[in-house]
Amino acid sequence: MDIRPSPISGHWYPAHSAALAESVDEFLNAAQVSPHHQKIVGVIAPHAGHLYSGAVAGYAFQSVRGLEIDTIAIACPSHFHDDGALITSGHEAYETPLGTVAVDQNLVEELRNELAKLLNKDKSESLVPIRCDREHAIEIELPFLQRVFGDGFSLLPIMMRDQSERISKTLGGALAKTLRGKKALIVGSSDLSHFYPDKVAKQLDAVMLKQIDNFDPHGVLKTEEEGRGFACGHGAIAATLWAARDLGATHAKVIKHATSGDVSGERSKVVGYGAAILWRD
Repeated sequence: MDIRPSPISGHWYPAHSAALAESVDEFLNAAQVSPHHQKIVGVIAPHAGHLYSGAVAGYAFQSVRGLEIDTIAIACPSHFHDDGALITSGHEAYETPLGTVAVDQNLVEELRNELAKLLNKDKSESLVPIRCDREHAIEIELPFLQRVFGDGFSLLPIMMRDQSERISKTLGGALAKTLRGKKALIVGSSDLSHFYPDKVAKQLDAVMLKQIDNFDPHGVLKTEEEGRGFACGHGAIAATLWAARDLGATHAKVIKHATSGDVSGERSKVVGYGAAILWRD
């Protein structure tokens, strides 16, 4: 199997399977969540190193424990690569110390076709595959998903270089068409404000998180554009909200927020993290 080489194992999370499983389970077990799981369509989760964001991510992923899932789509910003507006993995699988996660090649092709139609682009340009990527924002979520769902799911990875409203809304619609009728979960991978004093970060994050609570993808993008709040994956959040709405989700709720200062004790420059769930009646 053609496995993507990990650029972050041993740096962003433990490199040994037993230590990784133990640390992820601690984050999951510490999360106090309400039982929505059979109705959840998507979640928002942070993507910093587990030391800093793991406690918040635990809330998002503990919420879906028990959900019957075959496919998980993860949308995130592309921090390093500009090969296309929307990018996916050119490998057959991702790997963490907990095992491999296969990329669902059929769903990648279905999504590519839907995007090509909606964007009026050639298929080769609508969702560009790359190899040996440096992107952490998909891989960092996988150990949580592996501990919650075991090895019974496949992956649909999407990296967004273009997080404009046009691309975000189009991706949301295409994801909904691709995943409709399937046992699927959508993960919007994003951190919040970066490197503001803790007090300022919490104010900025509150504005952005309010847009998620309001189930308002346009509000997420407008908040970012106007500088009233920030999320490095604002387009990924918006696309997740649009896709979840098209798949029948009617409610959104932020269930946890924290900053890196809560872990490090350093309050002069922090990064914000939020977890949210999206569910249907």
